[in-house]
Amino acid sequence: MNDADHDHDADALPDANDSDAVPDANQAGQAGDAPGPVVHTSVDRGVLVVVLDRPKANAIDAATSRELGSVFAGFRDDPSLRVAVFTGAGERFFSAGWDLGAAAAGEEFEADYGEGGFGGFCELPGRDKPVVCAVNGMAVGGGFEIAMAAEFVVAADHARFFLPETGLGIIPDAGAIRLPRMLPPVVANEVLYGGRRLDASDAERFGLVNKVVPAADLEEAAMELAVRIASAAPLAVEAVMAIDRATRHLPLGEAFGHLRSGDLEAYERMLRSEDAEEGPRAFAEKRDPYWQGI
Repeated sequence: MNDADHDHDADALPDANDSDAVPDANQAGQAGDAPGPVVHTSVDRGVLVVVLDRPKANAIDAATSRELGSVFAGFRDDPSLRVAVFTGAGERFFSAGWDLGAAAAGEEFEADYGEGGFGGFCELPGRDKPVVCAVNGMAVGGGFEIAMAAEFVVAADHARFFLPETGLGIIPDAGAIRLPRMLPPVVANEVLYGGRRLDASDAERFGLVNKVVPAADLEEAAMELAVRIASAAPLAVEAVMAIDRATRHLPLGEAFGHLRSGDLEAYERMLRSEDAEEGPRAFAEKRDPYWQGI
């Protein structure tokens, strides 16, 4: 396979006036380019840090997605882990999305990406813990869709977000579902249909990212946010996520009715928990709470 002929999402819809926005075709992240592990993990203060390291553009094929899915399933199932931070290695790419080199070699558009779907966590069943994406460069195609699926996004000031799929004869399927719910309709349409690129300041202005920081400060900023969330009561965080997912699509009255119906298991478990008693008690005693997750 010739990398120059078969690159990934980031080579679509080039902008002749923006030489940094589109990688050279020979910089494609292809299967076999990077021997050894392509997903690195570490744990700090209850935060799982996941680094996608697949030179040269952190493109994701099905095998890499399944590896990420295994990592995030472990995160979901480990009670000592409360938040995950997901980022890409290097400074140029968060992720270039689906590895079109793998596609050219025969990988199907609807390949087996693992139980978490493309990128490992975007469709992971039972994930009730938040993910922070630290976008360290270009988030292209599936890379942008991964960022859309996170509960929080911190971006380096040189980050860019775009969906080039329509110029490749395919669609950003998850993006076509998520993005119109996140952006004003005409902006979402331009990104989806015409491949409009959003820089970090655009993404912050439209509410796609929580914070934009200098690249040198990205890791610290993402960890500060993650640790702050990890310090909250885990059952309360789980309940907020469950309520949001269950009611976001409902009119306000129906949403409150559903909340009080007794059918939201995570909410009811939080109300009955020892942590729900510990929080007010710790406040009254002027000490830090001790969360047990029970």
